[in-house]
Amino acid sequence: MSRLYLDHNATTPLRPEARAAMLAALDAPGNASSVHAEGRAARATIETARAQVAALVGARPAAVVFTSGGTEAANLALTPDIGGAGAPFARLIVSAGEHPCVLDGHRFPAGAVSRAPLLPDGRIDLAALDTLIAGGRVMLALQAANNETGVIQPLAETAALVRAHGGLVVCDAVQMAGKLPFDMGAAGVDAAILSAHKIGGPPGAGALVFGRPALHILPAMLRGGGQERGQRAGTENAPAIAGFGAAAQAARIGMGEEGPRLTAIRDAIEADVRAIAPDAVFFGAEAPRLPHVSAFALPGVTAEFLLMALDMAGMAVSSGSACSSGKVKASHVLAAMGAAPGLSRCAVRVSLGWSSRNGDRDRFSEALRRVLTNLRRHRRDATA
Repeated sequence: MSRLYLDHNATTPLRPEARAAMLAALDAPGNASSVHAEGRAARATIETARAQVAALVGARPAAVVFTSGGTEAANLALTPDIGGAGAPFARLIVSAGEHPCVLDGHRFPAGAVSRAPLLPDGRIDLAALDTLIAGGRVMLALQAANNETGVIQPLAETAALVRAHGGLVVCDAVQMAGKLPFDMGAAGVDAAILSAHKIGGPPGAGALVFGRPALHILPAMLRGGGQERGQRAGTENAPAIAGFGAAAQAARIGMGEEGPRLTAIRDAIEADVRAIAPDAVFFGAEAPRLPHVSAFALPGVTAEFLLMALDMAGMAVSSGSACSSGKVKASHVLAAMGAAPGLSRCAVRVSLGWSSRNGDRDRFSEALRRVLTNLRRHRRDATA
């Protein structure tokens, strides 16, 4: 039987639409900066993708700056000096549950960065944030939804608080975009970070999208030929960008059906887990969550053991962020939510996506049941 992939938050399988767009771009020679017919065709491919990505987040196509991925977009955005935003920002506030590329990849001095705590349900503590903001104009970095727990942040309320103090909001929308409707204007965010491979596009493509016409990258980190309107130099990766655009369009069109479909599978899996392991603890279940993510712990069963056992049973799940050097380690997100270290070390994540099917629930639940039955039998034998 083929393996079962339940780690879409780490990377999502390539959509057929993205594959077709990439192959077409690979077969078409031409540099998008060239003026001949082939160059103009490559430029048209990129601009089509730019419009498709912009539509996914309710932005203007001209606001999209293509990058090599979400990490580069974060590094570009999290700088004291954003063009068009006025005087440089003296401080950066990040929520304590942010992705490592936001926690560690910014261009602010270390002493200018502070972390806003999370509530036990995984949402940002707005009262604490209000205290942190007091006394100065700040930049806030806040995920739309957490990559480990799926918890959705109160973006509009948070952005209103920051903007009332003259601040600016940079939103990591990598996990939200394409899963649930996300409109930058409605959310009140000034810049959004996107990644192609989280929505069925290829790795190596991402975008930084600005919410206001005046905003732009300053200074550019990559300087050269002036591509991306001078904000990110280097010949554009037209095939990857084409795949990004096609995936964005497919995700946007299918979102209305995909959300309820994946919610039903996720909820059925959680019901099975509760039946198999009544002491299971689910993280962020009290807050609004993405429809395709479940993070839970089975007390006394380490994540490392469970991941390896399920891998041997033919399925891929995760213990949290896949961008932490490939190690199973304690989650800073769960720690920020107040989870006990022992419980955090037992946390695993199941994440679904466009290629998930109803039958995946049965395969996962049966495998989990077998793994836990064998573990309990081994423990009984060891103490007999």
